[in-house]
Amino acid sequence: MGKLYDLLCEDYRFKEGMHTCINCGTCTAICPAAEFYKYDPRKIVDTVQRRDDKEIEALLRSETIWYCGECMSCVTRCPRKNGAGLVIMALRNLSTKLGYFTESEKGRQLYPLTKVLTSNVLKLGYCVHPSTYKYEDHPESGPIFEWVLNNKEEVYGRLGANYGEDGEGALRKIPQEDLDELQAIFDVTGGTERIRLVEEASKKKAEEMGMTMEEYAKYTFEHCSRGHFNNESENL
Repeated sequence: MGKLYDLLCEDYRFKEGMHTCINCGTCTAICPAAEFYKYDPRKIVDTVQRRDDKEIEALLRSETIWYCGECMSCVTRCPRKNGAGLVIMALRNLSTKLGYFTESEKGRQLYPLTKVLTSNVLKLGYCVHPSTYKYEDHPESGPIFEWVLNNKEEVYGRLGANYGEDGEGALRKIPQEDLDELQAIFDVTGGTERIRLVEEASKKKAEEMGMTMEEYAKYTFEHCSRGHFNNESENL
């Protein structure tokens, strides 16, 4: 048994997701990500089952483990109640701990997502918040939403969201004591340490790429090479 496999076995998600896989491929057949990406959850589970450290390390450094949407469709159809999505979560977690995630384009996107989303959660109490949502970063949201952002106080006021104010409402101000409790949860569950690991490894990668952290965050958020999707050639 390999060292990396042993580390995976320490993750409860791996234990829950890997029971008695018979490599039938049902998970791949039902997987939404497999329809679009060069991604096959059956092959990933098969690779992990061989317990070969070289193969597992290649997975941890690859684009492949970052294609999963964690929708858990695989669990609903597996005849043995395995969860390829849970195995992917364990692989992602180990890749983050070891700093291997920076070796893949999709893995490097963990930095801007961690930077924005966890910052929103810990500072504002929301995963996504209008005050930090920049239309120029999300032009796909369309001109109507751009107008909403430019007039958010009026729009959310008419909707009764109580935007940024005390009391009730979908966009109310979250009390500091609740934010402190969220921070405590992150500290106890390992979330704070995970943020540190992501930032540390990303800073090292940014230096290798000759970028500042601001440049690195923007580049990893916006850049997408060819070759990730089915029926698509590799980047020239």
